[in-house]
Amino acid sequence: MKIKFSKAAIKALSLFIIIAMNNSCNGQNNQSNLSNRKPVVAGSFYPASKGELTKVLEEYFSRANKTLKNDPIALIVPHAGYVFSGQVAASAFKQLDRDKPYKHIFLIGSSHTMYFSGASIYTQGNFETPLGSVPIDSLAKELVMQNDIITDNPQPHAQEHGLEVQLPFLQYWLKKPFSIVPIIVGGESQSTPKLLAQILAPYFTSDNLFIISSDFSHYPSYNDASASDSEMEQAIVSNSATNFMAIKHKLEGSGINNLATAMCGWTSALTLLNITENISDIAYFPILYHNSGDSPYGEKDRVVGYWAIAAVKKTTDKQEFNLTDKDKIFLLSLARNSITNLLTNKEVEEPDQSELSQNLLANAGAFVTLKENGQLRGCIGNFSTNTPLYRVVMSMAKAAATEDYRFSPVTANELKNIEIEISVLTPLKKIDNISEIVLGKHGIYIKKGMHTGTFLPQVAKETGWNIEEFVGHCSRDKAFIGWDGWRNADLYTYEAIIFDENEFIK
Repeated sequence: MKIKFSKAAIKALSLFIIIAMNNSCNGQNNQSNLSNRKPVVAGSFYPASKGELTKVLEEYFSRANKTLKNDPIALIVPHAGYVFSGQVAASAFKQLDRDKPYKHIFLIGSSHTMYFSGASIYTQGNFETPLGSVPIDSLAKELVMQNDIITDNPQPHAQEHGLEVQLPFLQYWLKKPFSIVPIIVGGESQSTPKLLAQILAPYFTSDNLFIISSDFSHYPSYNDASASDSEMEQAIVSNSATNFMAIKHKLEGSGINNLATAMCGWTSALTLLNITENISDIAYFPILYHNSGDSPYGEKDRVVGYWAIAAVKKTTDKQEFNLTDKDKIFLLSLARNSITNLLTNKEVEEPDQSELSQNLLANAGAFVTLKENGQLRGCIGNFSTNTPLYRVVMSMAKAAATEDYRFSPVTANELKNIEIEISVLTPLKKIDNISEIVLGKHGIYIKKGMHTGTFLPQVAKETGWNIEEFVGHCSRDKAFIGWDGWRNADLYTYEAIIFDENEFIK
């Protein structure tokens, strides 16, 4: 049966079509007027030909190591030219399960090319790279329609490299088809990341993936960049948005020469931290660090830093943590080498994680104690449960040699007389009564407000103190809350695996 339209109906329909076309030209796009986002940094940030790009990616992934047991829910990945940060980026993406079908992949970056408020999601068409086309997730349009702080203005995406450079890694590595929700965060306000986190938090699940695109320090010297980037990495690993911003402000106000920013994509990272800090079973794992000075194309006096960091869901491991003699010898050598390299101005070399045992890769706190002719020369530790043990030892060894306020920094000439002792810590256990402390077995940790203090288990043996003296000295001399301050403070015990160079290294 044919349907006949009146002249009036045809005229009305024609007028509707004209209005719709005009709306489309004014930015109210419909599906018939979509425009793919073409690559803008192919040929500069990465190869423009499919063959050459595939070959480069194959090489990066072949050198990257799979270090995580669990599939990440989020990755923090650099976005510089591949000759500078490609290896770091590949090390992050290699942690993903290649065969996993992701429901949604959120690609989040901070604007480099224009200033605007809120966030922008590209919905105008697919993203294109030399490896092919990446479709836009249908969720993208829903997020725009449902949230006032998000627009579908394509301009922030037009010349932005931060998201584009991530796509070839995903295209090369993932075997299942995928689509993306490409988000550019605008402005310098902390409120946008907070609001955006509230919108995206329901999607932070194991069947989705969040890619945070960001480089770290910009333009300090090689050593200054390494130090700054290490602090920013530890701030992220702490899983605290407040701590992250405090460290960022501290670094950028510390007078580091030529430091333009501690992290260029901080609004994107802050968005992620605003989501994860409220999830108790999420942990961050550092994967690989380089800066542009590590590239044959980079200079040492003016660099940009690159971290690969993963956020994963914690697993419950009932096995008792322990260290083999081989692990202990490795950590002692690592501690000494870290101090030696620091004092002789040599580059810090990151161990090959593929050669490390699971014990060394496990998250654990540690103290490094330095003694000279049997006398204490420095001792600093960290109770971190979010950083691999080997990295904690590297950091604490350098801090014990140069940052213990009770002593002058260790000199290179002293090293031959320095003996190193390491105490690897078990998780903290809250106690209600000091009678639960077993002297010589338990270390004590006291916390009252911002005041904290600790004594390692061996302190009780070395001093001969009873329990009241052990706790009282810690309360007064370490936490600075007075001899009896512990009585209304939080008390914790922990155990330590203690070993030194005299035991293993002759």
